Amino acid sequence: MPALSCSAMTCVYNQNELCSKGDIRVGGSGAKSSTETCCESFKERGEGTMSNSTGCGCTKIGVDCKAQNCTFNDNCKCEAGDIHIAGDSACSCQETECSSFRCGCGK
Repeated sequence: MPALSCSAMTCVYNQNELCSKGDIRVGGSGAKSSTETCCESFKERGEGTMSNSTGCGCTKIGVDCKAQNCTFNDNCKCEAGDIHIAGDSACSCQETECSSFRCGCGK
């Protein structure tokens, strides 16, 4: 499992730049750049909403990945050593991205 860091501080699962969801899904089936990917598991933290009930962020996390062109995608599982989800002030999953995406296009 990859080590995941996340700068989407507005996500309900974000715990000190770690994810408390346990697993995530990266979208972007036809992506050719990181800006065409997103964290489909992103859920905006509402006003007064506490973070995930587990209360702990994971250093390693399962990542299902739809970004077929990514060099780290192996049968829809991320095989990167570590990944970063970006989206500092995201309000929706479309405002996030997997900044670790590397296009294997043309291979």
